[in-house]
Amino acid sequence: MEMLSDPLFWAGLGSITLINIVLSGDNAVVIALAARSLPDHQRGKAVMWGAGAAVVMRIILTIIAVEMLKWPFLKIIGAILLFWIAVKLLVPEDDEENIESSDNLMKAIKTILIADLVMSLDNVIGVAAAAKGNMVLLILGLAISIPIVIFGATMLMKLMEKWPMIITIGAGLLGWVAGEMLVSDPAWANWITTTFPWLHVHLGKIEFSWVQVVGAAFVVLLGKHLAKKVGAHAESEHKIIDLAAGDQKNQPNK
Repeated sequence: MEMLSDPLFWAGLGSITLINIVLSGDNAVVIALAARSLPDHQRGKAVMWGAGAAVVMRIILTIIAVEMLKWPFLKIIGAILLFWIAVKLLVPEDDEENIESSDNLMKAIKTILIADLVMSLDNVIGVAAAAKGNMVLLILGLAISIPIVIFGATMLMKLMEKWPMIITIGAGLLGWVAGEMLVSDPAWANWITTTFPWLHVHLGKIEFSWVQVVGAAFVVLLGKHLAKKVGAHAESEHKIIDLAAGDQKNQPNK
């Protein structure tokens, strides 16, 4: 029970919960889309059974990922992938969803399970990295955040739209976790500690690396920069379409 009085335990639990909630927004939408054509009395069953199976599958995958991250070089690969996931989180995407709805309960559950499996790679890596091998922390974090995602999908989406800072904080947190993964890989952790001791900062019980700070800043700055470019490109395309439409209207009828 000592861990309950440890501020680092609660910080880790908060990180896992936030990461999973931020990265699970698309999964929650998939659950709603897959069940939208079912009769009212079957929608609840599809969400419960589909999401329940997805939860069990994700916990198993995350536990496997935690063990695999102990292998040399895998943390480095995971860190690079996590940086990409975090930056991608800040770049706007198309709103179109290619998830087919189904009017059959079993098909809807199957759709939810397969879609969640395909889309859960970011969740699995992010949560496994934040847990740092602590299975209690891992299971508690997933147990708290997954029901929030399943039953609060609409509210979560509205909150993120109203306060985009939540997504920015989540992306920065992923960059922070990726930085920690990068310097703690078994392949070079000891070499980094002895060669660059100044990278590690100790503030009482709190320990972190300057690489984590740089990782969080890198993700937020690059993500915002790419988001601006995407926004500018979309705006220029709209202007071209509007000009073309205006030219067609102004052409004389033959």
